Amino acid sequence: MIRNLLGSLVALAGAASAVLSPFRPWYDGRLGRDYRVRDLFEGITLTESGVLVSILLPFLAAAALVVLGAVLRSRLVTAFAGVVVLGFTVLWMVRQGQAAGSLAVSGDGSGLRVGVVNALAGGVLMLIGAALMRGRRNRGAGRGRRREPSGEPFAVPPADQVDTWPPTREPGMSVQTSPWPEPEVDPYTGPDPRAPGDPHPGDPGDPAAGEDPRDPVHPPHRPPPT
Repeated sequence: MIRNLLGSLVALAGAASAVLSPFRPWYDGRLGRDYRVRDLFEGITLTESGVLVSILLPFLAAAALVVLGAVLRSRLVTAFAGVVVLGFTVLWMVRQGQAAGSLAVSGDGSGLRVGVVNALAGGVLMLIGAALMRGRRNRGAGRGRRREPSGEPFAVPPADQVDTWPPTREPGMSVQTSPWPEPEVDPYTGPDPRAPGDPHPGDPGDPAAGEDPRDPVHPPHRPPPT
């Protein structure tokens, strides 16, 4: 975001310089707005030009492209605006050189003037601003790639980690590998009060097994002698 902001500011400064340049002298005291756009293709003449049909017109279009590129954070649009400014400025220099026989810079006010420098600097600043901008990232495409299913099934968990729930491997429902009900475990009833080795109640070796067939496991207690 910082790079986009910095690049936009540099490009806007270049657009301001390019739009200002036609109002300053370009060659031998003649303002840039006095050159017609058609003169750049047909040859430089001494005919005066209106403001809206002068070299200011492509520079205004380039400035509008810079504003659009800053809003859209588009490096391509901003760079194209810089190419337009530099292209028209270089084309004017070629036509002016053909008309005057040569291009020169003189200290007495003749030759190339500050308006040309403003135009060239504006185009270069637009290109620098486009290079500084990071551009707009395609977030929608990134989200689509992340949500795209891989098409591969989840791997079977190891035998010692069956109580995991894919794909996060967090503890979840138990995995029952048998179709039959799980066997119930007898509740713990405490330690056996009988001595080790004594037969269980109801076993063939238990002497009290035949006293009360109604309850071979828990025979009734005999009343104490009176």
